[in-house]
Amino acid sequence: MAQHSSHPIAAAPTPPARERTARLWLRAYVVLVLVLAMCMGALNNVFGAEGVAVLLGVCTVITALIWTLSPVIRQATAQSWPRAPWAFLGYTALAGLSILWSAWPGVSAATWFALVVTTGHGIFLAVALSWREVARALVSACRWVLGLSLGFELFVSVVLRRPVLPPFLGDVEDPSTQLYWSRDNLFTSGRIQGIVGNSNLLGMLCVLALIVFVIAVVAGLSRRGVTLAWLIVTLFLLVRVGSATAAVIAFAVLLVAAAAIAVRRSHTLRARRNWYLLFGAVAVAGLAAALIVRERLFELLGRGGDLTGRSEIWARVVERANERPAFGWGFATPWLPWDPHFDGWIIDHGLSVFHAHDMWVDVYLQLGVVGVVVMAAALFALVWRAWFLAVDRPRWDIESRREFSPLSLLPILVVAALLVQGITESRPLMEWGWLLIVLLATKTAADPVLASEPITPRRRRPRPAAATPAPR
Repeated sequence: MAQHSSHPIAAAPTPPARERTARLWLRAYVVLVLVLAMCMGALNNVFGAEGVAVLLGVCTVITALIWTLSPVIRQATAQSWPRAPWAFLGYTALAGLSILWSAWPGVSAATWFALVVTTGHGIFLAVALSWREVARALVSACRWVLGLSLGFELFVSVVLRRPVLPPFLGDVEDPSTQLYWSRDNLFTSGRIQGIVGNSNLLGMLCVLALIVFVIAVVAGLSRRGVTLAWLIVTLFLLVRVGSATAAVIAFAVLLVAAAAIAVRRSHTLRARRNWYLLFGAVAVAGLAAALIVRERLFELLGRGGDLTGRSEIWARVVERANERPAFGWGFATPWLPWDPHFDGWIIDHGLSVFHAHDMWVDVYLQLGVVGVVVMAAALFALVWRAWFLAVDRPRWDIESRREFSPLSLLPILVVAALLVQGITESRPLMEWGWLLIVLLATKTAADPVLASEPITPRRRRPRPAAATPAPR
């Protein structure tokens, strides 16, 4: 039991910094920011683009006030600033400079504002929270999003019993199925879309939830019974979204987790090298097999051989990007469909496409070869730090047998999921995908030690004392 002195000159006891009311409010605000970032599609459906812009402005002001008024966060920022994610900040600066030569300056300015806001929030979360708090915030945010998605689909299927259009559209005659917020498929064999209004996006959020739920329960951050219930909900939603992209991402995350666990259990450099060679060969063989039998594979996953029209989208985007290969046409993530350059340019299911469905093709179109090089350098640095954070034992002194923490696997698994998603989607460049990338880039560079909690060294068994020879 905690005790303190009642002597008049003794200072009154104070709670730990992370248990104060202000700290609890900060954690709640962080969860709110993550939920808003993950549900940006739902916010756009309810409030429209103007309402989302106002909401981003309000969140930016609140975050700036917390950042400015909290001495603890200011001190953490000053300590982390020398190891800031300069490559990602360079990409953000390049995107802002592209307004000068952009073919669509209005779109570039509007989307660059969203990029700056997202980047700033990613850095803020990294300096304001510890690794354990980051994991807990992700767990809470995923629970909220998945719970809202299931509740929304239940409300549509039980109460409304009809497909639902976004409110800002009003009455639309003969709408396309792509416009529906929910298609009322919870009790049918169709794909559900959840609160986010997109099956592929909800599937990716389910994969993210599986990662953080498993790591949290192994690290002792959540109760096993509660986590088991949420895992069941997550798996149910993952099956019902019917997303081939989510299935491939989940499989890739399993491979990366298996590789990291195998390497971190190796005790010699030779054993590590053998594991690297083995998993490298498996990755190359799997990629070659997927390319050879891609038609059959996509058919089994419910997709066409052109990835549901993505190859045609890529061809048209690359054709335009080749006209300005050096610095691109100007930043635009996402493509705002009311701009004449994008309105009707590429039509998919009767709607204008708002991104290239590949993050690298999108960067090449907007910022050219220079942007691709900057992005590749930034992601390579992030993957490098995240990988060795996962496979190297925590060490900052002569002690070399500290235990691994399950939290050390969080960065590499989330980054792997986002990079695989970036092959067929541009989501990692915007909204919560970019927020998590900047968060992990800042955290792995500025605070790698705390990712290795606990730091209790492994105990040795006492050796038996040597027998003393009997005197003659």
